[in-house]
Amino acid sequence: MLKPDWLRVKAPQRERIGEVADLLLDLKLNTVCQEASCPNIGECFAGGTATFLIMGPGCTRACPYCDIDFDKSVRELDASEPQRLGEAVARLGLKHVVITSVNRDDLADGGASQFVACIEQVRQRSPLTTIELLIPDFCGNWTALATVMDAAPDVLNHNIETVPRLYKKARPQGIYERSLELLLRVRQGWPKAYSKSGLMVGLGESDAEVLETLADLRRHEVDIVTIGQYLSPGPKHLPVDRFVTPEQFEAYRGHGEAELGFLQVVSTPLTRSSYHAGEVQRLMAQHPR
Repeated sequence: MLKPDWLRVKAPQRERIGEVADLLLDLKLNTVCQEASCPNIGECFAGGTATFLIMGPGCTRACPYCDIDFDKSVRELDASEPQRLGEAVARLGLKHVVITSVNRDDLADGGASQFVACIEQVRQRSPLTTIELLIPDFCGNWTALATVMDAAPDVLNHNIETVPRLYKKARPQGIYERSLELLLRVRQGWPKAYSKSGLMVGLGESDAEVLETLADLRRHEVDIVTIGQYLSPGPKHLPVDRFVTPEQFEAYRGHGEAELGFLQVVSTPLTRSSYHAGEVQRLMAQHPR
């Protein structure tokens, strides 16, 4: 299936991404931008931003839509990773940082302690930088979730990814209701944090199912939603079922903000979970907590 014109982006040139890429290589850090083959890598790296991927690069889950490598082996956490991440944030002068991780189901706390250590290092080196976490579901370990939330991230993101009917196909180790419960626990237990979730379209869902999923997210008190086009990383991954038009993405946004009352819906074909995440600072100023 050929990509439509609205999904064609200019390949990033080395000079556009070189500075950030060199710093990440120097500090031996991974980014989801690189590992997940994000189409916006050129724009974000050129702007001096990146979404840091900790505890990786291998993931203990093998979701068939994802380009991150599968690795179910038991691995020790890198105790120096939080310090290196904190240094990268300081050297890049980031005003807003996004920290995400692979799934680490081999760890008792799913890696919650590593998220906390990264928050502490960023706050120590860059106290004015706002922090957004994009976390896995921790297999429903709510003690691990509390460990992360007690470290007071400004934004807590957990992606719902797709509509419930497609979970067995796209996210076989995930549980739709568990992800919704995580998001509700965040808002009810730590009301100062902004909650966020995201989903892909083009996996075989209908527009009606997308709207139903948005309604579920709003009922679970999610503040911010991102919606983007699924792009298959390769022949071993799930194929694209359809290319959703920019007009339909705008319809999702309008429904989510005007009808459902989300603080923000970012909905375009090239939207990804952390694309333009720095805009959340403007949102926080408009809706202070």
